[in-house]
Amino acid sequence: MGFIAYHPIYPLPLPEGHRFPMEKYDLLPKQLRYEGSCTEDDFFTPKACSMEHAKRVHAAAYVDRLARGELSKKEIREIGFPLSEALIEREFIIAGGTIEGTEIALNNGIAMNIAGGTHHAFHHRGEAFCLLNDQAIAAQHLLDCGLAKKILIVDLDVHQGNGTAQIFDHQPAVVTFSMHGQKNYPFRKEKSDLDIGLPDGTTDRAYLTALEETLPELIQIHQPDFIFYLCGVDVLGTDKLGRLNLTMAGCKARDAFVLSLCRQHNIPVQCSMGGGYSKDIKVILEAHANTFRVAKEIYN
Repeated sequence: MGFIAYHPIYPLPLPEGHRFPMEKYDLLPKQLRYEGSCTEDDFFTPKACSMEHAKRVHAAAYVDRLARGELSKKEIREIGFPLSEALIEREFIIAGGTIEGTEIALNNGIAMNIAGGTHHAFHHRGEAFCLLNDQAIAAQHLLDCGLAKKILIVDLDVHQGNGTAQIFDHQPAVVTFSMHGQKNYPFRKEKSDLDIGLPDGTTDRAYLTALEETLPELIQIHQPDFIFYLCGVDVLGTDKLGRLNLTMAGCKARDAFVLSLCRQHNIPVQCSMGGGYSKDIKVILEAHANTFRVAKEIYN
């Protein structure tokens, strides 16, 4: 089977009332196993990425201080998590899983990371729950190893992939595409190779039309030999941190369109789950599970 999922990276305890739904990382693989979308053989446990891998896209001084737990109070506030040894280890494991996923995707067509999508991590700092930029680190790994010559990062999280855009601002081998809520966080946007800022309340039809008019042309122009897909489900109308208005069916159609294009053009794709902050955890799980269900249908 050409569909691979990562072993879950278990949640960390956070202060009571913290808005980040960490439990989804534990519950999603259980749901996928229970319903038969995945079997135990579809999962593997990733290893942490090396300091050297992280430093290929992040400032060496930042990575060193992060690994030692020496970030300033201001830096920790910008990240939004209380810093801990377990959290730091988790971020290196997430990035390592995405690196391993790229190698699996080259052989199987697709790989999925139940975590990841940490696109707000910049070259020199973390931001908004993101310490290390997993897809940026993995993209640079592919380039360094000669496993890809042209990479397209398709970021469809509701928030602009500002860290990814900044990291690859002067890297012509990586094309960054972000379609997001224009008035949503981050309020100071970076410049991707292509940004589409959508108005508040954008519905399925307008969203899918914009995507269908853009992504095929991007693939045709740039001819990528690898695609990273950040498939955040915070585009849903129920999302607490999003301002768009997609339905569950619209979100699933989005995933089907992206993955079908990758399959049609025989371009390996690595998917990281990204954001999802609906009040009901069942809604978050269903939306993320749809990405895996669609992948299984397309790649079986």
